[in-house]
Amino acid sequence: MSKSALIVVDIQNDYFPGGKWPLVGVDAAADNAARIINATRDAGDLVVHIRHEFTSDDAPFFTPNSEGAKLHPKVLNQPNEPVVLKHFVNSFRETELKQILDQHGIEELVVVGAMSHMCVDGITRAAADMGYKVKVIHDACASRDLAFNGTTVPAAHVHAAFMAALGFAYAEVISTQELLNAK
Repeated sequence: MSKSALIVVDIQNDYFPGGKWPLVGVDAAADNAARIINATRDAGDLVVHIRHEFTSDDAPFFTPNSEGAKLHPKVLNQPNEPVVLKHFVNSFRETELKQILDQHGIEELVVVGAMSHMCVDGITRAAADMGYKVKVIHDACASRDLAFNGTTVPAAHVHAAFMAALGFAYAEVISTQELLNAK
C-alpha cells in the first residue's frame, strides 16, 4: 500500500463570499474538504496545506499579509501539519512541497481545493509528471465563471471541463463519498 498525503490547495478567505475573488460552490467544496481532512487525520496520514500569496499589494486577491490570504477557518491546519506558502499556480514551484513529501515517503496525493481551473489543475499535472499517483476529489474543489473571446463560461462548465481533462490523463477523479468509502 502506498503512502498517501492530502494536499489542501488554497482554501483561503478571499475565495469565500465577502472575499475579493469568490468562487461558485466554495462553501460546499470546503465542507467536503473538511470531511476529508478529518478522515485523513483519523487515518494518521499526512495533511499538507497550500497557501497562495501574490508578491504585490496590487494583486487582485491573496495580497501579502491580508485577511483574504489566510486559510479559511473550515480547513485550518493543526500545529503538526505543514503550510506551504507559494507564489505561483504550481504548488511545487519554488516551495518545499516536494521535500516534505519525500521526507514522508509519499507516493500518492489526494488533492482538494481551489481553483479547479488553476492551482488544482497545476498541482495535479505537476504531481503526475513527477510520478505521484494522484486522486482529485471533484466535489471538494471549486471554480468560478470565466470569460473567453466574448463568451462567459459558467463555473460548473469550467469545473467539469477541467475535471474531465485531469481524469483523462493525470488523475483518478472521484467524489468525497467515494474516497471516504475506500478509507
